[in-house]
Amino acid sequence: MKTVIGNWKMNGNIDLLHEVVPTLVQEGLGSTVGLCLPYPYLGAAHLLLREAQSGIKLGAQNVSEHPSGGHTGEISAGMLKEFGCRLVLIGHPERRSMYGETREVTARKLHAALDAGLYPVYCVGETLAQRESGKAHQQMVDELSLLAGVPTDRFAIAYEPSWAIGGGVTATAADISEMHGFIKDVLGAGTRVLYGGSVKAHNAAQVLCLGSVDGVLVGNAALSASEFLSICRIADRSPHGEPIRLKGRAVPDDTVLRMPVVASLAASAWHEY
Repeated sequence: MKTVIGNWKMNGNIDLLHEVVPTLVQEGLGSTVGLCLPYPYLGAAHLLLREAQSGIKLGAQNVSEHPSGGHTGEISAGMLKEFGCRLVLIGHPERRSMYGETREVTARKLHAALDAGLYPVYCVGETLAQRESGKAHQQMVDELSLLAGVPTDRFAIAYEPSWAIGGGVTATAADISEMHGFIKDVLGAGTRVLYGGSVKAHNAAQVLCLGSVDGVLVGNAALSASEFLSICRIADRSPHGEPIRLKGRAVPDDTVLRMPVVASLAASAWHEY
């Protein structure tokens, strides 16, 4: 089964939690499924999953770059682990656009998550202006440089083009295949790349059938137990596809991609996911 991660964003309530989580547990979903919930619901979700001995992975939507200290309102990676989190989203487009989260900040958050033994899902994507001006590939290279040298089994990438989030617009199959393949070119064939642009039950099959897609990051559809289950069932039936041929991928002739010089995360203390 391909990976399916639900991102509730700032939605839901305790009643919805007690509706959705038991439904997913009863379906027998396991470790290829994750739920990234608002902070207040993590404790209750952890108890539900632990009591059911479920393999579903619990995750957070953000994490502090700091391990502790005078950072009012922040939540550290160590605290998330204490509440049963295994995953954490980093660099979501909404964090970048609404809260001014820069590449430097996301780099420090990646360090914090990896050092604590969390499995970061690093969100990357281009704006419509970057795509139309031919700068999408360089944008990807700049973002992916933060993970240069990190073993590919320690993280996942979520490709979320900002122009295809929340508005019901989905990138074409060709768009998704090309960019997912490009990300694997940059970081390595073993990189797990999820697609996260307005994934719903009605379009999940067209996305998950692509060989370069290793799973999906689901937004609003994760708030419906029935729709999220439908997406998980589609993922369970989706073929893994043939090995992706990474050599010779076409990039516009006049595009010169430059990998920025950044501090490598490879020296982080590694812990099993």
